[in-house]
Amino acid sequence: MRPNTPAGCPVTDPGVVVGYDGSDFAMQALDWAMDEAEFRDSPITVCHAWQSPYGDGDEDARTSLQHAAEHVLWHGAECARQCTSGVRVREDLFEGPASDRLVALSETADLVVVGSRGLSGAARRVMGSVAGHVATHALCPVVVVRGTGPLPHRRHPGPVVAGVGGGDDHVLAFAYHEAALRGLPLVAVHAWRYPAAAWSAGMAPMVMSDVPGREAVEALEAAVEPWRARYPDVRTLLKPVEGPVLDGLAGASPGATMLVVGATRARGVLGRLGSVTRPLIDAVTCPVAVVHC
Repeated sequence: MRPNTPAGCPVTDPGVVVGYDGSDFAMQALDWAMDEAEFRDSPITVCHAWQSPYGDGDEDARTSLQHAAEHVLWHGAECARQCTSGVRVREDLFEGPASDRLVALSETADLVVVGSRGLSGAARRVMGSVAGHVATHALCPVVVVRGTGPLPHRRHPGPVVAGVGGGDDHVLAFAYHEAALRGLPLVAVHAWRYPAAAWSAGMAPMVMSDVPGREAVEALEAAVEPWRARYPDVRTLLKPVEGPVLDGLAGASPGATMLVVGATRARGVLGRLGSVTRPLIDAVTCPVAVVHC
């Protein structure tokens, strides 16, 4: 019998960590994690968490549940062993909430990958899923993969799309690294708006200036310039878009291999997804990488 991982037990060099529960959604996350581990030449840690609804009172039931959990974990790890080349596969069985264990592993991981069914309407506003919790509180980048079954392996994969809004070195560092690993172009998206105009009776029609648009292009060029120099082999495309940030990023995501967005970490707060990143996780169909500053 494989022992459970004690709560809070550190794992040295877990590499790419993936949450796996045997579902079709977890299978797609595992597929992504396997590719990522190969690109990074990194180990992959397959994590499965389980909890007994019976408490400590029914030992036979708890033992049966643990055996079932071990089988689920073995299946995920065996898939990783059979479907990767030269990747070290590690297993992590944890008794307790999956989100707690994945956040704990994020302290030393390169990346955490989680699957998500996606939510809509009222459910989205109170997102309490494992994916939402881990994306909010993890201490390393998190990739949220939506969909079921194996990932479609396209002959011509789409670009890495990065949301750029100011102070985004952490986002661009991750996005350029991923684009370089995968040999893909990078699309840097920056959303801008015309300033609000005050209107009153008798005012002459106002001719809208293109100055805000030019300033947006200049800001975008300044933001990516150091990363272009660091990654000269990554073709960079600039995409300034007029309109809300959420609409601009969602509009650039179809066909993308990955959308990279930022999240803030304030003093005394582990993480905050904010009004753009949180709905993006559910609004787009491509994988979303959340990178905390």
